Amino acid sequence: MSLVDFYPHTRIAHIALVSISGSLFAARGLATIAGARWPSLMPVRRASYLIDTALLTAALLLLAMLRLNPFVEPWLAAKLVLLPAYVVLGVMALRRARSPRSRVAWFVAALACFAMMVSIARAHHPLGFLHAMLG
Repeated sequence: MSLVDFYPHTRIAHIALVSISGSLFAARGLATIAGARWPSLMPVRRASYLIDTALLTAALLLLAMLRLNPFVEPWLAAKLVLLPAYVVLGVMALRRARSPRSRVAWFVAALACFAMMVSIARAHHPLGFLHAMLG
């Protein structure tokens, strides 16, 4: 049995983990903006780390299975550029922002970055949904 035989399961896991990760981030962000303390509790943060680690593992497995080089495929390169931006924006939104207004701005920017990464993945184009809009 070769690694590529696990592609369907890995793809489904990756998609599910993207949904779970994004949903947890959105819930944590909204709760943080509302003043709740649970988003910063260690069990919640550890769950987030675990989900994101599994997500990254699934992504790397997919790259290996499909023999894709993210530095050669423009749509994957675009996602790789957006990933650290999303992480930084998320950290600012959940931990570092000093005012409620800036927390909201960082949170909206992080969600937009996440949505763009999903759009790029769905379109397999570095412009994501913008590619269809721009023709």
